[in-house]
Amino acid sequence: MNVEIRKCHAGDAAFLAKSILMAGRAHVSKGIWEAILDTSEEKCLLFLERVVGTEIPHLFHFSCSSIAEKNGTIPLGSLGGYNPKKMGYKALQRALPEAYRKSQLPVQAFEDANKRAAKILACLPGEIDNAWVVDSVATIPEYRGRGVAEILLHSVLAEGKKLGYSLAQVNMYIGNQPALYLYQKLGFAIMEETRDTYFEKIIGSPGMLSLTMKL
Repeated sequence: MNVEIRKCHAGDAAFLAKSILMAGRAHVSKGIWEAILDTSEEKCLLFLERVVGTEIPHLFHFSCSSIAEKNGTIPLGSLGGYNPKKMGYKALQRALPEAYRKSQLPVQAFEDANKRAAKILACLPGEIDNAWVVDSVATIPEYRGRGVAEILLHSVLAEGKKLGYSLAQVNMYIGNQPALYLYQKLGFAIMEETRDTYFEKIIGSPGMLSLTMKL
């Protein structure tokens, strides 16, 4: 299978929305975005399309993402790579009001989602200074197990190294063994484990693992 990797553009918004939703689900039944937004899959996808195209760039923005395509036309998966100080969750918080406004969601929905997000995100491992962070790794179901995620990861890690980063970080749900196997195969090692009873109740995973590797 001929797999090509390219940087994403605004026209990839619909596919990126699906990929981000899939990455947020991983091996659990209810993904992190569905838990935060507390709405249907259809509305989550519409909202995420707005998120990836905000004027303020952030970790889920199309400019931070790369896509894998079969024969240059068929999208297979995607992921993100970003500087957490410039494009991390603080940047996301600044960008989200635009996404809510363009989604025509009421102010109360934004406030309620922020409250849920604060509880859920409290379980996320801390960001490491000067680390290249890999996020939202996802392959569409019919192409899983065929090396797409590994090709994407090699590409984003090479990008981080080219940009001058000496360390890469990735976070994942505890219990996602296929992802853990792949990350460790590439050279990542577990640095931190964060568990939270609220996170487990809402998401279905005991918490998060943070893995790092030298570039």
